[in-house]
Amino acid sequence: MTAIRPRRSVLYMPGSNARAIEKARSLPADAVILDLEDAVAPEAKAAAREQVVASVKAGGFGRREVVIRVNGLDTPWGHDDLLAAASSGADAVLVPKVSDADAIGAVELALATARAPDALRVWAMIETPIAILHAEAIARAARHETGRLACFVLGTNDIAKETRARFVPGRWTMLPWLATVVVAARAHGLDVLDGVYNDLQDEAGFRAECEQGRDLGMDGKTLIHPNQIPAANEIFAPAPAEVEAARKIISAFDLPENRGRGVISLGGRMVERMHAEMAARTVALADAIASAR
Repeated sequence: MTAIRPRRSVLYMPGSNARAIEKARSLPADAVILDLEDAVAPEAKAAAREQVVASVKAGGFGRREVVIRVNGLDTPWGHDDLLAAASSGADAVLVPKVSDADAIGAVELALATARAPDALRVWAMIETPIAILHAEAIARAARHETGRLACFVLGTNDIAKETRARFVPGRWTMLPWLATVVVAARAHGLDVLDGVYNDLQDEAGFRAECEQGRDLGMDGKTLIHPNQIPAANEIFAPAPAEVEAARKIISAFDLPENRGRGVISLGGRMVERMHAEMAARTVALADAIASAR
Protein backbone atom coordinates (compact mmCIF):
# COMPACT_ATOMS: atom_id res chain seq x y z
CA MET A 1 0.00 0.00 0.00
CA THR A 2 1.30 3.45 -0.94
CA ALA A 3 1.69 6.01 1.83
CA ILE A 4 -1.55 7.74 2.72
CA ARG A 5 -1.68 11.49 3.18
CA PRO A 6 -4.79 12.74 5.02
CA ARG A 7 -6.78 15.30 3.03
CA ARG A 8 -9.81 15.61 5.28
CA SER A 9 -9.82 19.41 5.43
CA VAL A 10 -8.47 21.49 2.56
CA LEU A 11 -8.85 25.24 3.13
CA TYR A 12 -8.87 27.88 0.40
CA MET A 13 -6.93 31.02 1.30
CA PRO A 14 -6.82 34.12 -0.96
CA GLY A 15 -3.33 34.61 -2.32
CA SER A 16 -3.66 38.37 -2.09
CA ASN A 17 -4.28 38.31 1.69
CA ALA A 18 -0.98 38.17 3.60
CA ARG A 19 -2.71 37.84 6.98
CA ALA A 20 -4.73 34.86 5.78
CA ILE A 21 -1.63 33.13 4.46
CA GLU A 22 0.16 33.70 7.76
CA LYS A 23 -2.82 32.30 9.64
CA ALA A 24 -2.78 29.19 7.45
CA ARG A 25 0.53 28.19 9.02
CA SER A 26 -1.15 27.49 12.37
CA LEU A 27 -4.56 26.10 11.40
CA PRO A 28 -5.32 22.37 11.92
CA ALA A 29 -6.20 21.81 8.25
CA ASP A 30 -4.61 18.90 6.42
CA ALA A 31 -3.93 21.14 3.42
CA VAL A 32 -4.19 24.76 2.34
CA ILE A 33 -4.87 26.04 -1.16
CA LEU A 34 -3.31 29.45 -1.75
CA ASP A 35 -5.60 30.82 -4.43
CA LEU A 36 -4.45 32.94 -7.35
CA GLU A 37 -7.63 32.44 -9.36
CA ASP A 38 -11.15 33.28 -8.14
CA ALA A 39 -10.08 35.01 -4.93
CA VAL A 40 -7.81 37.54 -6.65
CA ALA A 41 -8.87 40.50 -8.79
CA PRO A 42 -7.20 40.84 -12.22
CA GLU A 43 -5.20 43.90 -11.23
CA ALA A 44 -3.82 42.08 -8.18
CA LYS A 45 -2.82 38.83 -9.90
CA ALA A 46 0.89 39.55 -10.35
CA ALA A 47 1.38 40.86 -6.81
CA ALA A 48 -0.54 37.92 -5.35
CA ARG A 49 1.65 35.50 -7.30
CA GLU A 50 4.82 37.05 -5.86
CA GLN A 51 3.38 37.00 -2.36
CA VAL A 52 2.24 33.38 -2.53
CA VAL A 53 5.53 32.11 -3.93
CA ALA A 54 7.52 34.04 -1.33
CA SER A 55 5.32 32.65 1.45
CA VAL A 56 5.68 29.06 0.27
CA LYS A 57 9.45 29.42 -0.08
CA ALA A 58 9.60 30.86 3.44
CA GLY A 59 8.00 27.67 4.78
CA GLY A 60 6.50 27.32 8.21
CA PHE A 61 3.46 25.33 7.11
CA GLY A 62 4.57 22.27 9.04
CA ARG A 63 2.90 19.01 8.09
CA ARG A 64 0.21 20.81 6.06
CA GLU A 65 0.12 20.10 2.34
CA VAL A 66 0.56 23.38 0.44
CA VAL A 67 -1.20 23.78 -2.89
CA ILE A 68 -1.19 26.78 -5.24
CA ARG A 69 -4.31 27.26 -7.33
CA VAL A 70 -3.09 28.83 -10.55
CA ASN A 71 -5.07 30.61 -13.21
CA GLY A 72 -5.93 28.62 -16.33
CA LEU A 73 -3.39 28.39 -19.12
CA ASP A 74 -5.89 30.15 -21.39
CA THR A 75 -5.71 33.31 -19.26
CA PRO A 76 -3.04 36.03 -19.32
CA TRP A 77 -1.69 34.84 -15.95
CA GLY A 78 -1.76 31.05 -16.10
CA HIS A 79 1.62 30.34 -17.70
CA ASP A 80 3.46 32.73 -15.36
CA ASP A 81 1.63 31.18 -12.40
CA LEU A 82 2.87 27.72 -13.38
CA LEU A 83 6.43 28.91 -13.90
CA ALA A 84 6.42 30.52 -10.47
CA ALA A 85 4.80 27.52 -8.76
CA ALA A 86 7.30 25.14 -10.36
CA SER A 87 10.15 26.42 -8.19
CA SER A 88 8.15 27.50 -5.15
CA GLY A 89 8.46 24.34 -3.08
CA ALA A 90 4.67 23.78 -3.07
CA ASP A 91 3.38 20.23 -2.85
CA ALA A 92 0.93 20.64 -5.73
CA VAL A 93 -0.63 23.03 -8.22
CA LEU A 94 -4.40 23.09 -8.56
CA VAL A 95 -5.54 23.69 -12.13
CA PRO A 96 -9.00 25.23 -12.65
CA LYS A 97 -11.52 24.49 -15.39
CA VAL A 98 -9.89 21.28 -16.58
CA SER A 99 -11.98 20.02 -19.49
CA ASP A 100 -10.02 17.10 -20.92
CA ALA A 101 -6.82 15.07 -20.66
CA ASP A 102 -5.04 17.47 -23.05
CA ALA A 103 -5.31 20.19 -20.42
CA ILE A 104 -3.42 18.01 -17.95
CA GLY A 105 -0.81 17.26 -20.61
CA ALA A 106 -0.29 20.96 -21.29
CA VAL A 107 0.20 21.68 -17.59
CA GLU A 108 2.64 18.82 -17.17
CA LEU A 109 4.61 19.96 -20.21
CA ALA A 110 4.83 23.49 -18.83
CA LEU A 111 6.04 22.16 -15.47
CA ALA A 112 8.61 19.91 -17.12
CA THR A 113 9.88 22.81 -19.23
CA ALA A 114 10.22 24.84 -16.03
CA ARG A 115 12.20 21.96 -14.47
CA ALA A 116 9.69 21.48 -11.68
CA PRO A 117 10.75 18.83 -9.15
CA ASP A 118 9.31 15.38 -9.74
CA ALA A 119 7.52 15.54 -6.38
CA LEU A 120 5.33 18.47 -7.49
CA ARG A 121 1.85 17.05 -8.03
CA VAL A 122 -1.06 18.31 -10.15
CA TRP A 123 -4.59 18.58 -8.79
CA ALA A 124 -7.45 19.12 -11.24
CA MET A 125 -10.66 21.07 -10.68
CA ILE A 126 -13.67 19.20 -12.03
CA GLU A 127 -16.23 21.96 -12.29
CA THR A 128 -17.91 21.90 -15.70
CA PRO A 129 -20.28 19.54 -17.53
CA ILE A 130 -17.61 18.66 -20.09
CA ALA A 131 -15.16 17.78 -17.31
CA ILE A 132 -17.69 15.41 -15.75
CA LEU A 133 -18.29 13.77 -19.14
CA HIS A 134 -14.50 13.41 -19.59
CA ALA A 135 -13.71 12.50 -15.98
CA GLU A 136 -12.37 9.02 -16.72
CA ALA A 137 -10.14 10.20 -19.55
CA ILE A 138 -8.78 13.02 -17.38
CA ALA A 139 -8.10 10.62 -14.51
CA ARG A 140 -6.33 8.22 -16.87
CA ALA A 141 -3.58 10.85 -17.27
CA ALA A 142 -2.35 9.73 -13.85
CA ARG A 143 -1.27 6.44 -15.46
CA HIS A 144 1.30 8.11 -17.70
CA GLU A 145 4.89 7.27 -16.83
CA THR A 146 5.69 10.89 -16.00
CA GLY A 147 2.18 11.75 -14.83
CA ARG A 148 1.82 14.18 -11.93
CA LEU A 149 -1.96 14.04 -11.50
CA ALA A 150 -2.86 13.07 -7.92
CA CYS A 151 -6.23 14.51 -6.98
CA PHE A 152 -9.61 15.69 -8.30
CA VAL A 153 -11.24 18.70 -6.62
CA LEU A 154 -14.95 19.19 -7.23
CA GLY A 155 -16.10 22.72 -7.98
CA THR A 156 -19.75 22.31 -7.07
CA ASN A 157 -20.58 26.02 -7.28
CA ASP A 158 -19.39 26.15 -10.88
CA ILE A 159 -21.15 22.88 -11.68
CA ALA A 160 -24.40 24.39 -10.41
CA LYS A 161 -23.82 27.53 -12.48
CA GLU A 162 -23.05 25.63 -15.68
CA THR A 163 -25.82 23.03 -15.37
CA ARG A 164 -28.46 25.27 -13.72
CA ALA A 165 -28.98 22.55 -11.12
CA ARG A 166 -30.26 23.89 -7.82
CA PHE A 167 -28.58 23.39 -4.47
CA VAL A 168 -31.08 21.42 -2.42
CA PRO A 169 -30.74 19.55 0.89
CA GLY A 170 -29.09 16.20 0.17
CA ARG A 171 -27.77 17.42 -3.22
CA TRP A 172 -29.87 14.85 -5.06
CA THR A 173 -29.65 17.11 -8.12
CA MET A 174 -25.89 16.45 -8.30
CA LEU A 175 -25.45 12.94 -6.94
CA PRO A 176 -24.97 11.20 -10.32
CA TRP A 177 -22.25 13.68 -11.26
CA LEU A 178 -20.50 13.46 -7.91
CA ALA A 179 -20.51 9.67 -8.05
CA THR A 180 -19.17 9.71 -11.63
CA VAL A 181 -16.17 11.78 -10.56
CA VAL A 182 -15.48 9.54 -7.55
CA VAL A 183 -15.57 6.39 -9.68
CA ALA A 184 -13.28 7.94 -12.32
CA ALA A 185 -10.80 9.02 -9.64
CA ARG A 186 -10.76 5.62 -7.96
CA ALA A 187 -10.35 3.81 -11.28
CA HIS A 188 -6.97 5.47 -11.69
CA GLY A 189 -5.76 5.79 -8.11
CA LEU A 190 -6.61 9.45 -7.49
CA ASP A 191 -7.90 11.13 -4.37
CA VAL A 192 -11.07 13.21 -4.70
CA LEU A 193 -12.18 16.20 -2.62
CA ASP A 194 -15.71 17.49 -2.26
CA GLY A 195 -16.71 21.04 -3.14
CA VAL A 196 -17.22 23.88 -0.67
CA TYR A 197 -20.26 24.52 1.51
CA ASN A 198 -21.42 28.09 1.18
CA ASP A 199 -23.57 28.74 4.27
CA LEU A 200 -21.19 29.43 7.15
CA GLN A 201 -24.11 29.73 9.58
CA ASP A 202 -25.50 26.27 8.85
CA GLU A 203 -23.38 23.89 10.92
CA ALA A 204 -25.89 21.03 10.67
CA GLY A 205 -26.06 21.35 6.89
CA PHE A 206 -22.29 21.43 6.62
CA ARG A 207 -21.90 18.31 8.72
CA ALA A 208 -24.56 16.50 6.69
CA GLU A 209 -22.79 17.37 3.45
CA CYS A 210 -19.45 16.17 4.85
CA GLU A 211 -21.08 12.89 5.86
CA GLN A 212 -22.59 12.53 2.41
CA GLY A 213 -19.24 13.14 0.73
CA ARG A 214 -17.56 10.64 3.04
CA ASP A 215 -20.24 8.04 2.34
CA LEU A 216 -19.82 8.58 -1.41
CA GLY A 217 -16.13 7.74 -0.98
CA MET A 218 -14.51 11.15 -1.02
CA ASP A 219 -11.29 11.77 0.92
CA GLY A 220 -12.13 15.18 2.32
CA LYS A 221 -13.77 18.52 1.72
CA THR A 222 -12.60 21.88 0.45
CA LEU A 223 -13.40 24.68 2.87
CA ILE A 224 -13.92 28.43 2.80
CA HIS A 225 -13.52 29.24 6.51
CA PRO A 226 -11.31 27.97 9.33
CA ASN A 227 -14.40 27.30 11.46
CA GLN A 228 -15.24 24.42 9.12
CA ILE A 229 -11.99 22.57 9.80
CA PRO A 230 -12.88 20.67 13.01
CA ALA A 231 -16.04 19.07 11.62
CA ALA A 232 -14.32 18.04 8.38
CA ASN A 233 -11.40 16.54 10.31
CA GLU A 234 -13.78 14.59 12.51
CA ILE A 235 -16.12 13.30 9.82
CA PHE A 236 -13.51 12.28 7.25
CA ALA A 237 -11.41 10.44 9.84
CA PRO A 238 -12.17 6.81 10.75
CA ALA A 239 -14.17 6.60 13.97
CA PRO A 240 -12.39 4.90 16.91
CA ALA A 241 -14.78 1.94 16.78
CA GLU A 242 -14.08 1.56 13.05
CA VAL A 243 -10.33 1.53 13.65
CA GLU A 244 -10.68 -1.00 16.46
CA ALA A 245 -12.77 -3.30 14.26
CA ALA A 246 -10.23 -2.94 11.43
CA ARG A 247 -7.35 -3.92 13.72
CA LYS A 248 -9.26 -7.02 14.80
CA ILE A 249 -9.77 -8.08 11.19
CA ILE A 250 -6.07 -7.60 10.40
CA SER A 251 -5.03 -9.54 13.51
CA ALA A 252 -7.40 -12.39 12.67
CA PHE A 253 -5.99 -12.81 9.16
CA ASP A 254 -2.46 -12.66 10.57
CA LEU A 255 -3.04 -15.77 12.67
CA PRO A 256 -1.04 -18.73 11.29
CA GLU A 257 -4.19 -20.76 10.68
CA ASN A 258 -5.80 -17.95 8.65
CA ARG A 259 -2.94 -16.57 6.55
CA GLY A 260 -3.75 -18.68 3.53
CA ARG A 261 -7.51 -18.39 3.76
CA GLY A 262 -9.76 -16.14 1.71
CA VAL A 263 -12.68 -16.18 4.14
CA ILE A 264 -12.81 -16.52 7.92
CA SER A 265 -15.42 -16.26 10.67
CA LEU A 266 -14.93 -13.37 13.09
CA GLY A 267 -17.41 -12.50 15.82
CA GLY A 268 -20.12 -14.50 14.15
CA ARG A 269 -19.63 -12.81 10.76
CA MET A 270 -18.03 -14.04 7.56
CA VAL A 271 -15.06 -11.82 6.69
CA GLU A 272 -13.32 -11.95 3.31
CA ARG A 273 -9.73 -11.16 2.44
CA MET A 274 -10.89 -7.95 0.74
CA HIS A 275 -12.20 -6.78 4.12
CA ALA A 276 -8.68 -7.17 5.48
CA GLU A 277 -7.39 -4.96 2.67
CA MET A 278 -10.05 -2.35 3.47
CA ALA A 279 -9.14 -2.62 7.15
CA ALA A 280 -5.47 -2.05 6.37
CA ARG A 281 -6.32 1.23 4.65
CA THR A 282 -8.50 2.32 7.56
CA VAL A 283 -5.69 1.69 10.02
CA ALA A 284 -3.11 3.37 7.77
CA LEU A 285 -5.28 6.49 7.52
CA ALA A 286 -5.85 6.57 11.28
CA ASP A 287 -2.11 6.19 11.89
CA ALA A 288 -1.28 8.93 9.39
CA ILE A 289 -3.71 11.29 11.11
CA ALA A 290 -2.30 10.45 14.53
CA SER A 291 1.28 10.99 13.41
CA ALA A 292 0.43 14.42 11.99
CA ARG A 293 -0.84 15.81 15.29
